[in-house]
Amino acid sequence: METALRLQDYLKELCLPGMRESYVDVARQAVAESLSYEQFLLELLVRETEARRQHRVERLRQESRLPPLKTLSNFEMSRLPVKARQQVAVLREGGFLDRRENVLAFGNPGSGKTHVLCGVCHELVERRRRVYYTTCSLLVQELLIAKRDLRLGQLLKRLSRYEGLLIDDLGYVQQSREEMEVLFTLLADRYERGSVLITSNLPFSGWEAIFKDPMTTAAAIDRLVHHSVILELNLPSYRMEHAKQSQTQEENREE
Repeated sequence: METALRLQDYLKELCLPGMRESYVDVARQAVAESLSYEQFLLELLVRETEARRQHRVERLRQESRLPPLKTLSNFEMSRLPVKARQQVAVLREGGFLDRRENVLAFGNPGSGKTHVLCGVCHELVERRRRVYYTTCSLLVQELLIAKRDLRLGQLLKRLSRYEGLLIDDLGYVQQSREEMEVLFTLLADRYERGSVLITSNLPFSGWEAIFKDPMTTAAAIDRLVHHSVILELNLPSYRMEHAKQSQTQEENREE
């Protein structure tokens, strides 16, 4: 009993929660299966490593602020064109983060572009990659406040720690010139230093409405497209399709 208590204390002091929680079960397994000391130690280390990996994934998921239900397992991949499905399969592996490539998803409202990119980012979190989700409107307001308080550089530095920055609904809300300037500052700061993932219902030809100036628009597009993967999701609205299906089912029940 005294040995067990001392062992618990040492494992706690050494910050080995996985081993502390599993050593009793592993010890019983070692006796039952006649494991060697090395095999017993190896099994404990495997349990500790898995516990630490899972803890890191959970921490990264919480930090990412990703919508929890927008995963690829909850998305009807069959709705996507073949090319888009192939692109998503590659993106979920995370190599584009190593190459600092951007991902630009275009499509009509309700086409699933946000869900797809969030799903990709959930997969990246499982691979212990650091990503961050925000809407364009919230991000711009955060940038404006930081600029007003003379801490824009600090905010840009904090965001630079994320390998992937997912900006949802670029252009959904028309920005003022001041908002455009801080957004462009962010994109320029991340150029070739970190990946940006963007969803937009506006094609490039409509981006001058976002950045207000032809030269600034061209510069922003140039930075984003230089190293990028473009997803074209010109699909019918999933929400509209779902609503029609629900209505049809309701009508059939009434009949």
